[in-house]
Amino acid sequence: SPFVKFMIKNQALFYFPILLLARLSWLNESAKVSFGLGAASENAALEMKVKGLQYPITEKLFLILHYTWTFTFCSGFGRFSVLHTALNFLLVCAACGFFLAVVFGLGHNGMATYNAKTRPDFWKLQVTTTRNITGGHGVPQAFVDWFCGGLQYQVDHHLFPSLPRHNLTKTHDLVRSFCKEWNVHYHEADLVDGTREVLSHLDSVAADFVIDFVRDGPTM
Repeated sequence: SPFVKFMIKNQALFYFPILLLARLSWLNESAKVSFGLGAASENAALEMKVKGLQYPITEKLFLILHYTWTFTFCSGFGRFSVLHTALNFLLVCAACGFFLAVVFGLGHNGMATYNAKTRPDFWKLQVTTTRNITGGHGVPQAFVDWFCGGLQYQVDHHLFPSLPRHNLTKTHDLVRSFCKEWNVHYHEADLVDGTREVLSHLDSVAADFVIDFVRDGPTM
């Protein structure tokens, strides 16, 4: 549709505004999966059909408890109007979703992608498709460590997803040394350069889309 074409063409401009909606999207998908109301994709639906939820009752219970508490807090424990409560809830969701999505995006967006025939083995796949975040451009490493909560070591987290985050710093040094030994690029960028890389990648994808679908038309 014209709207979809417009959004894809200008996705770099809308990247940060769209992130404000991330938490609401996650809430929607969580509710659909937990209560069996649907799935985000055909693959997700198939996985749910095969595996199901590991803790179906607990999933529902804690989802209800979490948002009951959130709404109670946003209502000022019953002191605010319905409109005030709704606006508070949207503000909380927008802020939380935005900051989480920024970290997730910095860790993944704009990195290498592979199809099933060309992708490398597990460890090279994890290293080349993720980005670590460092301090720089006046942003101290201590702030990055706090803001990202361990996901500044996205590469190492992907390699060892169950590793406690307080051990990621030591693991980071070992993995970086291992990658250097095997001549595999271990990519790191600060918050500013990482964001530039993400936006540049979105612009590049949008430009390819314009050429392939808007100017030339889809090929069959």
